[in-house]
Amino acid sequence: MSSGTGGSYWADKALPSVFKHELLKRYLPQFGGMTSRQSHDKRVIYLDGYAGEGRYENGEPASAEIALRVASHHHARHGLTLECFFSEAQQKSFDRLQKVVQHYQACGVLAHAHRGEVDGLLDAVVQRAVGEPLFLFLDPCGLVLPQDRLVDVLARKRPQKRPATELLMNFSMMAVWRLGGHVRSEKGNERTLQRFDEVCGGAWWREYFADAAASRDKEGAAEDAIEAVAAEYARRLARRTGMLVQSVPVSHSPRKRAVYRLVFATRSQYGLWVFGDTVARARDEWWKTLEMREESDDALFSLASVTRPDPEELQRQAVPAIAANLEELLARTRRPVKLVDHTLEIFGSFYGQVTEPAVRKAVQLLHAEGKTPNDGKGVRKTREIILAPGKLVV
Repeated sequence: MSSGTGGSYWADKALPSVFKHELLKRYLPQFGGMTSRQSHDKRVIYLDGYAGEGRYENGEPASAEIALRVASHHHARHGLTLECFFSEAQQKSFDRLQKVVQHYQACGVLAHAHRGEVDGLLDAVVQRAVGEPLFLFLDPCGLVLPQDRLVDVLARKRPQKRPATELLMNFSMMAVWRLGGHVRSEKGNERTLQRFDEVCGGAWWREYFADAAASRDKEGAAEDAIEAVAAEYARRLARRTGMLVQSVPVSHSPRKRAVYRLVFATRSQYGLWVFGDTVARARDEWWKTLEMREESDDALFSLASVTRPDPEELQRQAVPAIAANLEELLARTRRPVKLVDHTLEIFGSFYGQVTEPAVRKAVQLLHAEGKTPNDGKGVRKTREIILAPGKLVV
């Protein structure tokens, strides 16, 4: 955990962490399931680079214990080894983390706790993962590793599609906001700016805030600059690594700007598909938690109930839109297509908003309209459905 985390942080789970941990809890087991066959001994390597204490004071699992539970379950049920590495720089947090790790070690989980910064452990983990799938979870409370360092791992040391390499990373929007202030101020700290230059892989981000400083609406322009920097960071990471990159906003409440973005990187269309479905499910859990907390606070009007999108209405909007995307895809390719090979084209603006059953309903709608002979029946996983524009696929 980066410096700057207050003592109350570990009391219980804040709303942004609800989404993040629900996402990790749902996606990590599927990553193991999808990639374990790429390993000669059914082993998957996992690194939590800013592990913190591993467990909240109220007993709820934090990211480290979530991974350890997944590892324990996979080993007992599927004979799969999720070898976990955890890094934590602060001594007090590390001591508590180590106790959590030792408990799972005693239960047969292969796990290692490292006292220090993640940069000092990263190369050893990458080396341990030679020939094995690797999942990197980097969740600092401040700035993440320099982009050049990430590119070195993802594009140079792990450039292959198999065994898989994936990344889930916290890109702090609050940090961008603070650093943007240094750009706009004549008293800005150049050393601090240079540190963020390293995170971004260059000083390109400063231009966004320089333009904001010249705007009449400086506050609004600065807020837009934050979003633009986050989007450009994801684009540059994708270009430099050759990976598929998606960025998901995470906030305290529906009407507040994102405090950070979760940046996901993969080389697999399967990973991209499953991640989008998992984001939609984790977001639903976030809404439920928001509603429960507001009810416990005896709020006169629940913000969640007022602003939460109706899941059924969202699906009603998504199904015809996805069906139109499928129709356009078939018209363009003029050949059978496997759904998972065209994740972003199919989901469109509903990626991360609706779960994959919406796609199956879109397939059924397209079939009912006579635009494909395939109705998806008999195919267990939606992503495996093959659609043909004019004839049945045998």
